[in-house]
Amino acid sequence: MSGAALAVVVVVVFFLALYLLHRYGDLRKQQRLVLLGTLLSWYLCFLIVFILPLDVSTTVYKQCVFTNTNHTTAATPTKHRNQNEASASPYPSVSVPKVCEEPWSYIPDDVLPVLWRVIYWTSQFLTWLLLPFMQSYARSGAFSVVGKIKTALIENALYYGTYLLIFISLLVYVAFHPQWKLTWMEFQTICITAANTWGLFLLVLLLGYGLVEIPRSYWLSSSNDYLLAKSYFKVAKMATEKAEAEEKLADVMEDVAGVHASVRHNHFLRKYVDTILTKCPSKYHEEMRINVEISHVDSNAPPTKRVLVNLHEKVISAVQRHNQTQVQWSILLEQAFHLEDVAKSRSSPLRHFTHSFPVAHHGWIRRFIYTPTVEWFWECVLRQGYCRLLAVLLCLFSAAVVWSECTFFSTHPVLSLFAVFVQMAEKQYNYICIEMVCFVIILFMCVCVYSTVFRIRFFNYYYLVPHHQTDAYSLLFSGMLFCRLTPSLCLNFLGMIHMDSAISHQDRIQTSYTSIMGSMHLLSFISDGFYIYYPMLVLLLCFATFYNLGSRCLNLLGFHQYITDDDLTSDLVDDGRELIRRERRKRQKAEDGENRRWAWRERYGVEGATGRNRTGYTELKDNQEDPVTKIKKSVSTFTRRNEKADEQQTGLLQESSHEEDLPNTRSTGGRYRSLSPPLKSVFDNI
Repeated sequence: MSGAALAVVVVVVFFLALYLLHRYGDLRKQQRLVLLGTLLSWYLCFLIVFILPLDVSTTVYKQCVFTNTNHTTAATPTKHRNQNEASASPYPSVSVPKVCEEPWSYIPDDVLPVLWRVIYWTSQFLTWLLLPFMQSYARSGAFSVVGKIKTALIENALYYGTYLLIFISLLVYVAFHPQWKLTWMEFQTICITAANTWGLFLLVLLLGYGLVEIPRSYWLSSSNDYLLAKSYFKVAKMATEKAEAEEKLADVMEDVAGVHASVRHNHFLRKYVDTILTKCPSKYHEEMRINVEISHVDSNAPPTKRVLVNLHEKVISAVQRHNQTQVQWSILLEQAFHLEDVAKSRSSPLRHFTHSFPVAHHGWIRRFIYTPTVEWFWECVLRQGYCRLLAVLLCLFSAAVVWSECTFFSTHPVLSLFAVFVQMAEKQYNYICIEMVCFVIILFMCVCVYSTVFRIRFFNYYYLVPHHQTDAYSLLFSGMLFCRLTPSLCLNFLGMIHMDSAISHQDRIQTSYTSIMGSMHLLSFISDGFYIYYPMLVLLLCFATFYNLGSRCLNLLGFHQYITDDDLTSDLVDDGRELIRRERRKRQKAEDGENRRWAWRERYGVEGATGRNRTGYTELKDNQEDPVTKIKKSVSTFTRRNEKADEQQTGLLQESSHEEDLPNTRSTGGRYRSLSPPLKSVFDNI
């Protein structure tokens, strides 16, 4: 079992990263290098999170063996004295056990150090060197690989130059310090410390937001009215973004049309124009092909290659943004319709959930397990209690994290709750309990941090959109954030459970993860100052998030946020409600029309398609419009779901029923007679 647990973790984490990449990225259309870079960065970060609990349990076993070996000769004559010292010591792991049982997930000594070095340095190479370059490469509008590489190097020159200047400054400071002798190990420690310092700075900001927002979001999700109002708010915002995206795409397509008309087929730039046209939506491509002959663009002034490169970049960005808004708009509409159905089902006396529109997926789970009755009980009865219970549990976890972040530096007495839990399990050498406690704690912290990464949005440059709509730039940027945050998060976690000697100052065996970090005492002002006192800032950030200070500031700057006591939010909610009403009416009209056409084809389509009219009348086809069809269309046009509409509908239906006595009636053979009286001079001879 020594390597089985590690092998299972490696395989499971790979499929987890692949699933998330499939959810947010497009595996068929994205560039292969972008997908590979993102998958590798996510995979390495998740590996650190899942392997670290195994490292902790293995370290506890090593500490047991080390303590048992050093106290074997003195254990028997000083049994009672050692028991008294062990009971007085705040660290029960130094007590002498009779037998050190090997944990089920034990990893050999020569495996973890090598694995940690490979994972850590690969992730750091990705986040600081390769992924920024790939971002510029993927966003470049150049038409060749060499051109994309050149553009990426130019855009990252300032980025790399800044880091190089900071690195050289620190290197010169350390080299000329009289007490330090710069060696290769110390050089690695300085690099690791600098990277972890930057990661910890960003980690506390994201963690302070997630610790409050995640429990609060589940508590508020128990109220269907809150979810419905917030959906209306999102719909109103998305309608504006959707209109802006369509307008921007139209402007870019207008520029493409001008270039398409000015560059003739025998021009040397024509191949670049054709490349741009392949990125345009098909409807615009057809319009440009039809209107190229009547364009008034001066054909004697073709654009330069640089103009085409910039236009290519604009086309990629505009098309991607347009597709994102279309998909998000459809998702928000479905969510709003579902929440309105929940509100109607709650007020209905029947314990049966009714959907306004047919469900797209009719799988065996929905037919046999998640039936309308089960769905009613979940949506109208159970979900509210479940969300509130989960919110309370998450709130307790958040309080424990905040307390441990503010008190983990205290070792006498031990104030960190997580350190107390781990040491209690360590005293009994319950390795499974140690791994479960460590895994739950670090998983909750990762959820708080990673969920914030998936939620934040930097204008339209970084935005993770599900349903395969995330662009290459955002995917690579998320990989960079994960690689910078995860090592600092794990190091902070080890400090909270007193497994990092640089913070706890304990004389005990270190984990393999902290061993590759080097001695943080080289930079004492960071290990004894920044690493200890900066995490306390999470308490202040939690208060700021609780009172929505960040959202209120963004709202004042023009970035509308959902705030319940804000007038602008109320106006957007009203606008979203009206938009949902329009979309619901539009969808109901389309569904009613489709149902009528389907019923018409089922009833008359076969008869009308067989045989000929013996009386010489033309056969009725699906695409023909006859007087009855016109009357029915006039009836459906004025169909409404209010009292006034019912009166109009009744009147029209009465008119249509009165006209059934007219000559416009259907014959037994599926044919129609004309509304006008027959001409005697024509039909008397038949």
